[in-house]
Amino acid sequence: MAARTKSRRRAIDLLFEAEQRKVNAADLLRERLAAPVTEAPLNEFTADLVTGVVEHWTEINDLLTTYSQGWSLERMPAVDRAILRVGAFEVLFGEVPEGVAISEAVGIATELSTDDSPKFVNGLLARLAEVKPTLA
Repeated sequence: MAARTKSRRRAIDLLFEAEQRKVNAADLLRERLAAPVTEAPLNEFTADLVTGVVEHWTEINDLLTTYSQGWSLERMPAVDRAILRVGAFEVLFGEVPEGVAISEAVGIATELSTDDSPKFVNGLLARLAEVKPTLA
């Protein structure tokens, strides 16, 4: 697994854990940076992704809700919400090409979620990339 893919996966894990524990993701990030719970501490890219998602939390959630046809954010599996938040952040605000961000999110959804999730993640993030020019 590529280094950036691992970083994305760790950001998704952290966002998922924060939601499950009902704690603020930024607080959990600070806690993990100060006292790592794994052999390898969180790297800068993972921290940047989590920080970016938290900074744009409301906007990302609003856009996911607006463009996810037939699915409320609350109805989505929690792991899909975490994947979509990281993917949406990268598509809308990140420095990687949109196609790379979408491909990475789909790959992680394939690994971590349901059989239907990769197609859903791909469609929703592709729609965000499509409407991105109109959002500014």
